[in-house]
Amino acid sequence: MTENQPKKPSKSDRTRAQILKAARLLFAEHGYDGASIRDVAAHASIDPAMVIRYFRSKDELFARAAVIDLQLPALRVLDRNAVGETLIRRFLEIWESPASGPGMAILLRSATSNEFAAEKLRDVFGNQVRPVVAAVADPADPADAGRRAGLVSSQLLGLAMCRYLLRLPPVVALSHDEIIQNIGPTLQRYVVGEDVS
Repeated sequence: MTENQPKKPSKSDRTRAQILKAARLLFAEHGYDGASIRDVAAHASIDPAMVIRYFRSKDELFARAAVIDLQLPALRVLDRNAVGETLIRRFLEIWESPASGPGMAILLRSATSNEFAAEKLRDVFGNQVRPVVAAVADPADPADAGRRAGLVSSQLLGLAMCRYLLRLPPVVALSHDEIIQNIGPTLQRYVVGEDVS
């Protein structure tokens, strides 16, 4: 093997990836409480003891399967009138990306019935959404960023629930442009306190 060739994944790496793939699928479909270690093992075609060997517990497996990095844009460097549109475009990219969409579905589906998942979702809010909104909120009112980030999250999580989990036909039928046109101004108002003029 030459220096420029990528290292071939070991059997251990392939097994870990196989388990995570199965876990992401089952947690996304059934939530934390509806998917067991045995279910994940059966879907990955391995012994349940192997899941425990690689991930130690269901909580750790869930935590690894539901890793979320929103990579939200730095709102303070955007044209102030483009904040809402930029956020909704990023939201659609996240939810409809094969890389991050499953993790978001896992968290949202599971957070409604499992405190561990709910805490992970609150962590995403506190460490990723709130700081981005705080960068453009009123610095004289520290609670302002939390309120605004909460409103943004309520809008986006509600849309996610209706479009990706419940699959409500009228919401699923909306094109990206229709979602951007309808949700963008609302996010704009939530973040900067004004509509695009």
